Amino acid sequence: MRPHVLIVRLDNMGDVLLAGPAVRAVAAGAGRVTFLASRRGRAAAALLPGVDDVVVAEAPWIDPEPAPVDRQAVLRLVDQLAALRLDQAVILTSFHQSALPTALLLRMAGVPEVAAVSEDYPGSLLDVRHRVPDDIHEVERALSTAATLGYRLPPGDPGALRIRVDVGREAGRDGRAPVVVHPGATVPARTWTHDRWADLVDALVDSGRHVLVTGGTGEEELTGFVAGAPRPAVTDLGGRLDLPGLARTLVGAAAVVVGNTGPAHLAAAVGTPIVSLFAPTVPAVRWRPWQVPHVLLGEQDIACAGCRARACPVPGHPCLGTVSAADVVRALDTLTAAAPPVPAMKEVLPA
Repeated sequence: MRPHVLIVRLDNMGDVLLAGPAVRAVAAGAGRVTFLASRRGRAAAALLPGVDDVVVAEAPWIDPEPAPVDRQAVLRLVDQLAALRLDQAVILTSFHQSALPTALLLRMAGVPEVAAVSEDYPGSLLDVRHRVPDDIHEVERALSTAATLGYRLPPGDPGALRIRVDVGREAGRDGRAPVVVHPGATVPARTWTHDRWADLVDALVDSGRHVLVTGGTGEEELTGFVAGAPRPAVTDLGGRLDLPGLARTLVGAAAVVVGNTGPAHLAAAVGTPIVSLFAPTVPAVRWRPWQVPHVLLGEQDIACAGCRARACPVPGHPCLGTVSAADVVRALDTLTAAAPPVPAMKEVLPA
């Protein structure tokens, strides 16, 4: 009988989407795949091909704004996982996160085989203590972790991001595909100032493009400011789209302009080219758009690169402050005229 495997990724929507190829690798050999996600990642987990069920939990050891540890909530999660009768678990983490608190809960739930990347000594918490090079993409990191239990992508699967959502291409009002502008981010340091986004929308309209401004629930004030005064060439979609709806909007776009945030990876999952305003608070080699035409804008070699700041402490936000609306328009012209080559995926196998 093929095993019931739990895949764990307990942070944001974009992180969950980047786990998608690893999920498909596991699903190719497992009997059932359950995904353990946070509240923020739940909707994305439900869109991943290969996921049979989603369990939701909050992880104070992962959440950037953690609530206090709740003993009863932890014990309820242990009981919930135990009831699943899991055979294996693959814990997926980024380079700055520890898999060991999750591994402890899985051991308490009786999971007999657990694999994860861990720099720290895991004792009996892990059966497979995986190590990877520092500078590999998050997709490769996850795939290599799944491979430690023998799970690899099936023949013909190139390892791109994918989601399962019905999508259809729609042209803009003038018959041309629109440009999506997504100004928001859960981490303010990974996006532009509001004024700069508004300048971009004006520049895109001046270039003859139809613009869709997108944002989640609670970002309506931001998208309204960025969209500006009502005009035929701009549509404000702030707060009006769930995750599948945003995916459908992105698949119909000529390109999307977005910071280093989840919707960039959603765009990659539907194959939409990306102009990425990529603040190097985390390395681009780990987090850049995956297997989709894209252009990175921002000072990647700035002295404070890798700061992991949530709010930039440097006046002027210099890694993105040097990028102008004209720079973005030029990048869009280049990207939509001839997409740049997509870097080949390196396969990182367990040592």
